[in-house]
Amino acid sequence: MKKLSHYLFLFFLSANAYADTKLSPAWSSSAEFKNPESVIYDPVTKHLFVSNVNGEPLAADGNGFISQMSPEGVMAKSKWLVGLDAPKGLALKGNLLYVSDIDQLVVIDIEQERIIKRYAAENAKFLNDVAVDHQGNVYVSDMLTNRIYRLANDELTVWVDDDMLNSPNGLLVEHGKLVVASWGKMTDGFATDVPGHLLAIDLVTKQLQDLGDGKPVGNLDGIEADGLGNYLVTDWYNGRLLQITAEGKSTTLVEFNQGSADHTVMPEKNLVIVPLMLDNTVVAFRISH
Repeated sequence: MKKLSHYLFLFFLSANAYADTKLSPAWSSSAEFKNPESVIYDPVTKHLFVSNVNGEPLAADGNGFISQMSPEGVMAKSKWLVGLDAPKGLALKGNLLYVSDIDQLVVIDIEQERIIKRYAAENAKFLNDVAVDHQGNVYVSDMLTNRIYRLANDELTVWVDDDMLNSPNGLLVEHGKLVVASWGKMTDGFATDVPGHLLAIDLVTKQLQDLGDGKPVGNLDGIEADGLGNYLVTDWYNGRLLQITAEGKSTTLVEFNQGSADHTVMPEKNLVIVPLMLDNTVVAFRISH
């Protein structure tokens, strides 16, 4: 574990002067991950889980794995669980860890440290983030098909299929809605001619609408609430952590190298923790309001 660099700290002092949420450096892990894509905190084990793609994001090569680390940034088990292809989004439901893995939703029993089920997502191409609602339904986005799947009653089916999703990536359940961070309208590869923004889907009616004015923001990845009615959102392609208001206005809080991925927020420790996919590290910042 190491402290963040001095130039980043100076950036925060100036960049956060105009933001409601202020950040200061907490810690940075050593570069011992392999393309870390998502991080989540488990209050039972009191550890963070980190998904490692370990190669190409669409390669069904069997070398993806999950790491376990402390909330202070110290590695506990580098390969806590193996046998995945290119794991990305993570979500918790009780003692179960749900992981998206290209075209499958994988269920891991945390106590037993083993995979107990795999759900195939029909016609899925690039499953990404995962979220769980208060009824225990599990949602997973597919960036390449403009779909969101839902696991309900032990069956994984297409829940929403709409081009308005604009390559859905990050997911957050909040106030009866599924808030979606979109990547944008893709052209060649993962490049976009129109960057993404935030959208919201009513969990009952499935009504889909832009959050705010729908103005393009960036190639969005992870999304979490900031505790003030706004959202902390990563921009993977441009390497940023943003604060986005409910009206869609965005402010850059931190700048990284390209690859800032699916982060988590720990309110009990006032931390936001961000995996840097291309730097093979995970970094944390202290939150103050």
